[in-house]
Amino acid sequence: MSELILYNVPQSTCSQRVRFVLHEKGLAFSERKLDLFSGDQLRPEYLLINPNGVVPTLVHGGPAIVDSAVIIEYLDEVFPLPTALVPRDAVRRAAMRSFIRYTDEVPTPAVRIPSYNIAFLPHYCDMSEAEFVALAESKPLRKEFLLAMGRTGFSEQEMSKALARLRQSMVRMADTLRSSGGPWLMGSDFTLADIAIMPVIVRMDDLGLGTLWEHLDEIRGWLDAIRMRPAFSKTYYFGSLLTEKYPNLKNSLIHRDFAAN
Repeated sequence: MSELILYNVPQSTCSQRVRFVLHEKGLAFSERKLDLFSGDQLRPEYLLINPNGVVPTLVHGGPAIVDSAVIIEYLDEVFPLPTALVPRDAVRRAAMRSFIRYTDEVPTPAVRIPSYNIAFLPHYCDMSEAEFVALAESKPLRKEFLLAMGRTGFSEQEMSKALARLRQSMVRMADTLRSSGGPWLMGSDFTLADIAIMPVIVRMDDLGLGTLWEHLDEIRGWLDAIRMRPAFSKTYYFGSLLTEKYPNLKNSLIHRDFAAN
Protein backbone atom coordinates (compact mmCIF):
# COMPACT_ATOMS: atom_id res chain seq x y z
CA MET A 1 0.00 0.00 0.00
CA SER A 2 1.38 3.41 -0.96
CA GLU A 3 2.25 5.87 1.77
CA LEU A 4 -0.25 8.60 2.58
CA ILE A 5 1.33 12.05 2.62
CA LEU A 6 -0.71 15.01 3.83
CA TYR A 7 0.41 18.55 3.03
CA ASN A 8 -1.44 20.75 5.48
CA VAL A 9 -1.39 23.52 8.08
CA PRO A 10 -2.21 22.82 11.76
CA GLN A 11 -4.67 25.74 12.04
CA SER A 12 -6.33 25.25 8.65
CA THR A 13 -9.96 24.23 9.07
CA CYS A 14 -9.88 22.29 5.82
CA SER A 15 -6.72 20.48 6.93
CA GLN A 16 -8.38 19.58 10.22
CA ARG A 17 -11.17 17.75 8.38
CA VAL A 18 -8.69 15.51 6.62
CA ARG A 19 -6.56 14.87 9.69
CA PHE A 20 -9.69 13.82 11.58
CA VAL A 21 -10.70 11.26 8.93
CA LEU A 22 -7.17 9.84 8.82
CA HIS A 23 -7.16 9.41 12.60
CA GLU A 24 -10.77 8.16 12.70
CA LYS A 25 -9.75 5.45 10.22
CA GLY A 26 -6.56 4.68 12.12
CA LEU A 27 -4.45 5.36 9.04
CA ALA A 28 -0.73 6.02 9.23
CA PHE A 29 0.35 9.09 7.30
CA SER A 30 3.23 11.51 6.94
CA GLU A 31 2.35 15.09 7.76
CA ARG A 32 4.10 17.85 5.84
CA LYS A 33 3.36 21.14 7.57
CA LEU A 34 3.36 24.27 5.43
CA ASP A 35 3.79 27.86 6.60
CA LEU A 36 1.29 29.88 4.61
CA PHE A 37 2.66 33.26 5.69
CA SER A 38 6.10 32.23 4.44
CA GLY A 39 4.54 31.35 1.09
CA ASP A 40 5.16 27.59 1.20
CA GLN A 41 1.88 26.99 -0.66
CA LEU A 42 3.04 29.17 -3.56
CA ARG A 43 6.42 27.57 -4.10
CA PRO A 44 6.83 26.00 -7.56
CA GLU A 45 7.31 22.50 -6.15
CA TYR A 46 4.02 22.72 -4.24
CA LEU A 47 2.09 24.27 -7.12
CA LEU A 48 3.13 21.26 -9.19
CA ILE A 49 1.00 19.04 -6.96
CA ASN A 50 -1.71 21.60 -6.11
CA PRO A 51 -2.00 24.42 -8.67
CA ASN A 52 -4.67 26.07 -6.49
CA GLY A 53 -1.96 27.01 -3.99
CA VAL A 54 -4.01 26.04 -0.92
CA VAL A 55 -4.07 23.28 1.67
CA PRO A 56 -4.68 20.45 2.18
CA THR A 57 -3.25 18.16 -0.46
CA LEU A 58 -3.14 14.38 -0.17
CA VAL A 59 -0.64 12.27 -2.08
CA HIS A 60 -1.31 8.55 -2.19
CA GLY A 61 1.11 6.97 -4.60
CA GLY A 62 -0.28 8.78 -7.64
CA PRO A 63 -1.62 12.16 -8.72
CA ALA A 64 -2.34 14.47 -5.82
CA ILE A 65 -5.89 14.75 -4.49
CA VAL A 66 -7.01 18.27 -3.64
CA ASP A 67 -10.02 19.91 -1.96
CA SER A 68 -10.79 18.71 1.55
CA ALA A 69 -14.36 17.62 0.75
CA VAL A 70 -13.01 15.46 -2.08
CA ILE A 71 -10.15 14.11 0.02
CA ILE A 72 -12.31 12.94 2.92
CA GLU A 73 -14.68 11.11 0.59
CA TYR A 74 -11.71 9.57 -1.25
CA LEU A 75 -10.30 8.28 2.04
CA ASP A 76 -13.61 6.69 2.98
CA GLU A 77 -13.92 5.01 -0.42
CA VAL A 78 -10.37 3.65 -0.45
CA PHE A 79 -10.33 2.72 3.25
CA PRO A 80 -13.91 1.69 4.14
CA LEU A 81 -12.74 -0.14 7.26
CA PRO A 82 -12.95 -0.20 10.21
CA THR A 83 -16.10 1.92 9.86
CA ALA A 84 -17.61 3.59 6.83
CA LEU A 85 -18.26 7.30 7.25
CA VAL A 86 -21.06 7.50 4.70
CA PRO A 87 -24.58 6.08 5.07
CA ARG A 88 -25.38 2.86 3.20
CA ASP A 89 -28.74 4.18 2.05
CA ALA A 90 -28.51 6.25 -1.15
CA VAL A 91 -31.05 8.84 0.02
CA ARG A 92 -29.19 9.40 3.28
CA ARG A 93 -25.90 9.57 1.38
CA ALA A 94 -27.44 12.30 -0.75
CA ALA A 95 -28.55 14.13 2.40
CA MET A 96 -25.01 13.88 3.77
CA ARG A 97 -23.50 15.30 0.59
CA SER A 98 -26.09 18.05 0.52
CA PHE A 99 -25.14 19.11 4.05
CA ILE A 100 -21.44 19.06 3.16
CA ARG A 101 -22.18 21.26 0.14
CA TYR A 102 -24.09 23.67 2.37
CA THR A 103 -21.19 23.69 4.83
CA ASP A 104 -18.74 24.58 2.06
CA GLU A 105 -20.96 27.31 0.63
CA VAL A 106 -22.18 29.06 3.79
CA PRO A 107 -20.42 28.60 7.17
CA THR A 108 -16.94 27.71 5.89
CA PRO A 109 -16.41 30.94 3.89
CA ALA A 110 -18.30 32.95 6.54
CA VAL A 111 -15.96 31.91 9.36
CA ARG A 112 -12.94 33.06 7.33
CA ILE A 113 -13.96 36.70 7.78
CA PRO A 114 -13.75 36.83 11.60
CA SER A 115 -10.73 34.52 11.44
CA TYR A 116 -8.81 36.97 9.27
CA ASN A 117 -10.03 40.10 11.04
CA ILE A 118 -9.30 38.78 14.51
CA ALA A 119 -6.22 36.59 14.05
CA PHE A 120 -4.53 36.98 10.66
CA LEU A 121 -4.81 40.71 9.88
CA PRO A 122 -1.60 41.69 11.73
CA HIS A 123 0.37 39.72 9.13
CA TYR A 124 -0.74 42.22 6.49
CA CYS A 125 -0.94 45.53 8.35
CA ASP A 126 2.75 46.40 8.03
CA MET A 127 2.88 45.76 4.27
CA SER A 128 2.86 48.58 1.77
CA GLU A 129 -0.15 48.68 -0.53
CA ALA A 130 2.00 47.48 -3.43
CA GLU A 131 3.35 44.56 -1.41
CA PHE A 132 -0.15 43.59 -0.30
CA VAL A 133 -1.60 43.70 -3.82
CA ALA A 134 1.33 41.66 -5.15
CA LEU A 135 0.71 39.07 -2.45
CA ALA A 136 -3.01 38.91 -3.22
CA GLU A 137 -2.31 38.60 -6.95
CA SER A 138 -0.08 35.59 -6.28
CA LYS A 139 -2.87 33.55 -4.65
CA PRO A 140 -4.92 31.64 -7.24
CA LEU A 141 -8.01 31.04 -5.07
CA ARG A 142 -7.76 33.78 -2.43
CA LYS A 143 -7.03 36.88 -4.51
CA GLU A 144 -10.52 38.40 -4.37
CA PHE A 145 -10.91 37.52 -0.69
CA LEU A 146 -7.67 39.28 0.30
CA LEU A 147 -8.35 42.32 -1.86
CA ALA A 148 -11.79 42.63 -0.26
CA MET A 149 -10.17 42.48 3.18
CA GLY A 150 -7.39 44.95 2.42
CA ARG A 151 -4.73 45.86 4.95
CA THR A 152 -7.27 47.28 7.41
CA GLY A 153 -9.59 44.27 7.56
CA PHE A 154 -13.16 43.57 6.61
CA SER A 155 -15.67 46.30 7.38
CA GLU A 156 -18.15 46.14 10.22
CA GLN A 157 -20.84 45.53 7.60
CA GLU A 158 -18.98 42.52 6.20
CA MET A 159 -18.40 41.16 9.70
CA SER A 160 -22.11 41.52 10.45
CA LYS A 161 -23.00 39.67 7.25
CA ALA A 162 -20.59 36.86 8.13
CA LEU A 163 -22.00 36.54 11.64
CA ALA A 164 -25.53 36.46 10.22
CA ARG A 165 -24.54 33.59 7.92
CA LEU A 166 -22.98 31.76 10.85
CA ARG A 167 -26.15 32.20 12.91
CA GLN A 168 -28.18 30.86 9.99
CA SER A 169 -25.83 27.89 9.77
CA MET A 170 -26.17 27.11 13.47
CA VAL A 171 -29.95 27.05 13.17
CA ARG A 172 -29.70 24.83 10.08
CA MET A 173 -27.37 22.45 11.92
CA ALA A 174 -29.59 22.32 15.02
CA ASP A 175 -32.66 21.67 12.85
CA THR A 176 -30.82 18.86 11.06
CA LEU A 177 -29.77 17.26 14.35
CA ARG A 178 -33.31 17.55 15.68
CA SER A 179 -34.96 16.06 12.59
CA SER A 180 -32.42 13.21 12.35
CA GLY A 181 -32.94 12.28 15.98
CA GLY A 182 -29.21 12.68 16.65
CA PRO A 183 -26.76 12.32 18.11
CA TRP A 184 -25.19 13.03 14.70
CA LEU A 185 -26.32 15.00 11.69
CA MET A 186 -27.44 11.89 9.83
CA GLY A 187 -28.92 10.26 12.91
CA SER A 188 -27.22 7.37 14.67
CA ASP A 189 -24.41 7.16 12.08
CA PHE A 190 -21.35 9.35 12.47
CA THR A 191 -20.56 10.57 8.93
CA LEU A 192 -18.47 12.90 6.84
CA ALA A 193 -21.14 15.58 7.33
CA ASP A 194 -20.19 15.81 11.00
CA ILE A 195 -16.50 15.94 10.16
CA ALA A 196 -17.01 18.60 7.50
CA ILE A 197 -18.74 21.07 9.85
CA MET A 198 -16.57 20.23 12.88
CA PRO A 199 -13.69 22.68 12.18
CA VAL A 200 -16.14 25.55 11.69
CA ILE A 201 -17.71 24.93 15.10
CA VAL A 202 -14.32 24.52 16.77
CA ARG A 203 -13.03 27.73 15.12
CA MET A 204 -16.11 29.65 16.22
CA ASP A 205 -15.66 28.41 19.77
CA ASP A 206 -11.96 29.33 19.69
CA LEU A 207 -12.79 32.87 18.52
CA GLY A 208 -15.43 33.44 21.18
CA LEU A 209 -18.34 32.92 18.80
CA GLY A 210 -19.89 30.10 20.80
CA THR A 211 -22.53 32.60 21.89
CA LEU A 212 -24.12 32.08 18.46
CA TRP A 213 -25.29 28.61 19.50
CA GLU A 214 -25.57 28.95 23.29
CA HIS A 215 -29.37 28.68 22.97
CA LEU A 216 -29.13 25.55 20.80
CA ASP A 217 -28.79 22.48 23.03
CA GLU A 218 -28.42 20.22 19.99
CA ILE A 219 -25.13 21.83 18.96
CA ARG A 220 -23.69 21.92 22.46
CA GLY A 221 -24.43 18.22 22.85
CA TRP A 222 -23.00 17.44 19.42
CA LEU A 223 -19.77 19.32 20.18
CA ASP A 224 -19.33 17.52 23.49
CA ALA A 225 -19.83 14.18 21.72
CA ILE A 226 -17.37 14.82 18.90
CA ARG A 227 -14.74 16.02 21.35
CA MET A 228 -14.99 12.62 23.06
CA ARG A 229 -13.94 10.74 19.93
CA PRO A 230 -10.27 9.63 20.10
CA ALA A 231 -9.58 11.22 16.70
CA PHE A 232 -10.42 14.67 18.03
CA SER A 233 -7.43 15.15 20.35
CA LYS A 234 -5.11 13.66 17.71
CA THR A 235 -6.42 16.11 15.13
CA TYR A 236 -6.26 19.12 17.43
CA TYR A 237 -2.74 18.69 18.74
CA PHE A 238 -1.27 21.74 20.45
CA GLY A 239 -0.94 24.63 18.04
CA SER A 240 -4.01 23.71 15.99
CA LEU A 241 -6.16 26.39 17.60
CA LEU A 242 -5.64 30.04 16.75
CA THR A 243 -5.50 30.94 20.44
CA GLU A 244 -2.62 28.48 20.79
CA LYS A 245 -0.70 29.83 17.81
CA TYR A 246 -1.35 33.42 18.86
CA PRO A 247 -1.34 33.39 22.70
CA ASN A 248 -2.18 37.10 22.94
CA LEU A 249 -5.38 36.48 21.02
CA LYS A 250 -7.17 34.97 24.00
CA ASN A 251 -6.78 38.19 26.00
CA SER A 252 -8.11 40.32 23.15
CA LEU A 253 -11.20 38.09 22.83
CA ILE A 254 -12.23 38.59 26.44
CA HIS A 255 -13.61 42.06 25.77
CA ARG A 256 -15.35 41.30 22.46
CA ASP A 257 -19.12 40.97 22.28
CA PHE A 258 -20.04 39.22 19.04
CA ALA A 259 -23.58 38.36 20.06
CA ALA A 260 -24.66 41.99 19.68
CA ASN A 261 -23.61 42.18 16.01
